[in-house]
Amino acid sequence: MASFLITFAAMTAIIAARYLLTSGLIYGLVLRRPDKPVPPAGAVRHEILLSLASSAVYALPAAFVVEQWKAGHTLIYTQLSAWPLWWVPVSALLYLAIQDAHYYWVHRLMHHRSLFRWFHAGHHRSHTPTAWASFAFDLTEAALVAWVLPVLTFVIPIHVGVVLFLLIAMTATATLNHCGVEILPQSFVRGPVGGWLITATHHGVHHKRMQTNFGLHFRLWDRLMGTDVMPDPVRSKSAPRSQTPRPRAPPG
Repeated sequence: MASFLITFAAMTAIIAARYLLTSGLIYGLVLRRPDKPVPPAGAVRHEILLSLASSAVYALPAAFVVEQWKAGHTLIYTQLSAWPLWWVPVSALLYLAIQDAHYYWVHRLMHHRSLFRWFHAGHHRSHTPTAWASFAFDLTEAALVAWVLPVLTFVIPIHVGVVLFLLIAMTATATLNHCGVEILPQSFVRGPVGGWLITATHHGVHHKRMQTNFGLHFRLWDRLMGTDVMPDPVRSKSAPRSQTPRPRAPPG
């Protein structure tokens, strides 16, 4: 029990530090932009406090997995030779795809009027989210989603390096998707690859139109279920206007 408590404290500190470092870095970059969002008074404080509390919830199953890994009870492996090299990217995609499918449907469920206030209202206090909102979940929501990846370590083999990569990448993308402005080029966001990924452009719509854009990593389930919405591209002021004449109203 003492070993678990130590691991839990360590995981809470690591998750919180990862959040503060990533969110703080991206928030600082966004502050320099002229189109930066202006959150209401107290919004950032709310996002940070809720995120730090959620970090402890995420740390519980993470600590359990670490203890089970040390005892040899998980399918996390350290030697690349244990599985073919092609399994490294495949396992990463499997973890992301399963987590994404789970989150899409749980996310839609949390938006039901009878559940919203108990599971998801805290996150949507950020109508204009900032980078600090990436972990800003109600504790009930955090408990619903925190166990998915830990459970997969008992079912699908994965290299420890892939686990670390996924955790860092998911923190970075969650922060980018909540920073309030699009940092990625629109050519990528609306391109053949980026068009299938959740971005700040895509997720920002969800915070304004809450019955759309429920995905976590990918837009696949949103497209399949008809909940995928993207704003019209912002036309550059220097871009020429269309020369197509507007149809005239019929006489009378």
